[in-house]
Amino acid sequence: MSEIHIDRKGINELDKIKRINLINSITGIKPANLIGTCDKNGNTNLAIFSSVIHLGSNPPLVGMISRPEGEVERHTIENIKSIGYYTINHVPVDKIEHAHYTSAKFSKSETEFEKCDFKEYYADGFSAPFVAESPIKFGLELKQIIPIELNNTILIIGEVAHIITDDNLLSSEYYMDLQRSKSVGISGLNSYYSLERINSFPYARKEELPDLKTNN
Repeated sequence: MSEIHIDRKGINELDKIKRINLINSITGIKPANLIGTCDKNGNTNLAIFSSVIHLGSNPPLVGMISRPEGEVERHTIENIKSIGYYTINHVPVDKIEHAHYTSAKFSKSETEFEKCDFKEYYADGFSAPFVAESPIKFGLELKQIIPIELNNTILIIGEVAHIITDDNLLSSEYYMDLQRSKSVGISGLNSYYSLERINSFPYARKEELPDLKTNN
């Protein structure tokens, strides 16, 4: 096995698909999530995203990166801006292929829920659809959209309003058990991974630092 070093010039010289695959996968495994939305007429939409990030717990804010509206129709963004609510749903391991094909270019009148065989689920008083099959799902209220001029993307920030999961997935300290939930991760655009818990450690304090050299 030999080391490969790709500099900026080498990255720029890669063909488009190879460059997309490389840059999308170097950050490692990301959460695979289905974003559920609807428009003012009740037309629902479901789209897979791998750019969901935690922003803070008080208030409970979650962000995601997307291309903005433009020449290409982006029903997820249109719907979020239209009604101000949306859902984020973990992809279960037995629905990976179904989730992957929500990225196909369906028309506004076609719902990915039906086309990709997912069931809509609604919480009382919340207008956006959840994915019934998802083991961990949460609903958000849109709070802010921030343009990122460097590459013409946007950061969508929502505040968590509903969290829906099974009680056996939540520990006594309120950690989500991602292994038991059988949620999946994604690398690049189309490679999916199962999640396995390896270990857990206490809150890191320097006065409690173990002898890490002996643990190698």
